[in-house]
Amino acid sequence: QVQLVESGGGLVQTGGSLRLSCIASGRTFSRYAMGWFRQAPGKERELVAASSWSGARTYYADSVKGRFTISRDNAKNTVYLQMNSLKPEDTAVYLCAAATAYDNVLRGISDYWGQGTQVTVSS
Repeated sequence: QVQLVESGGGLVQTGGSLRLSCIASGRTFSRYAMGWFRQAPGKERELVAASSWSGARTYYADSVKGRFTISRDNAKNTVYLQMNSLKPEDTAVYLCAAATAYDNVLRGISDYWGQGTQVTVSS
């Protein structure tokens, strides 16, 4: 069993930055591929970024390439999402997810989900 807890969301102006963190319980964090998803009101959940268990493979949605960076510290059971040059359209609840297979994260099929953290970007 893995529990995921996100933090770091908040209100920021256009062009600002935020760093989200997702801390996982359990001792098998390093075995999981991780993903950051977001869901805005009235919109479908969207995969924003993903990382394989080692961090060697990463994925970014076109809408965030060059602005967001996913990273992980397996020793701290934590995955991060550094978000720069934020735009109003980045406003959403951001959730982290864990899956044993990297491809499953890419497909949105994750074994565990966090509760999410709200990110609001004002114009």
